[in-house]
Amino acid sequence: MTQPAYKRVLLKLSGEALMGDDSYGINRATIERMVADVSEVVKMGVELAIVIGGGNIFRGVAPGAQGMDRATADYMGMLATVMNSLALADAMRQFGMVARVMSAISIEQVVEPYVRPKALQYLEEGKVVIFAAGTGNPFFTTDTAAALRGSEIGAEVVLKATKVDGVYSADPNKDPTATRYASISFDDAISQHLQVMDATAFALCRDQKLPIRVFSIVKPGALSRIVMGEDEGTLVHV
Repeated sequence: MTQPAYKRVLLKLSGEALMGDDSYGINRATIERMVADVSEVVKMGVELAIVIGGGNIFRGVAPGAQGMDRATADYMGMLATVMNSLALADAMRQFGMVARVMSAISIEQVVEPYVRPKALQYLEEGKVVIFAAGTGNPFFTTDTAAALRGSEIGAEVVLKATKVDGVYSADPNKDPTATRYASISFDDAISQHLQVMDATAFALCRDQKLPIRVFSIVKPGALSRIVMGEDEGTLVHV
């Protein structure tokens, strides 16, 4: 068997990815399929950390949050990511994997706090580390949390899972002539106003020379193919 192209990766999942075809919440079949993909990567010996968003839960309460203080709404979103992280870790347990949830905000009765040396130890032991609660600060997205944690743990790449199979020259749902980039530089993505990640996350990855691979999480086997170094999705690089 060919060796994986990466030893340690950071996978960024959106909360919406857990919804499947549901309008909100967690679709069981969807999360089981994702965990099966993750299991294949872990079996290859790749050290895997995950940052997950909370849009699938927070979207359900968003109408009631209209007019709410931004920081308060962001803290609610962080708690939603903790719920998703617990669900993901439990699904992994049922697949025979060992996962550890580490939260950027202190709720020690539920999950352990994020401590970098401990996270590195878990990764070296072959455990999946799920980083919950974003950066622990309002006004920062989970994209930024992925860039930050990826940099902290020395990940070789951030794998941004979306519903689209890469970065396109235009919105492929609106423009039939849109073409997918196999690879693109950070500077070209900025100059062409391509929405890869939010600006803070994108700048952090660029400054840390941490490449981003954008791919479709709904495409079977995509995650494994990326880890094995195959041409999948779009690589954003320095």
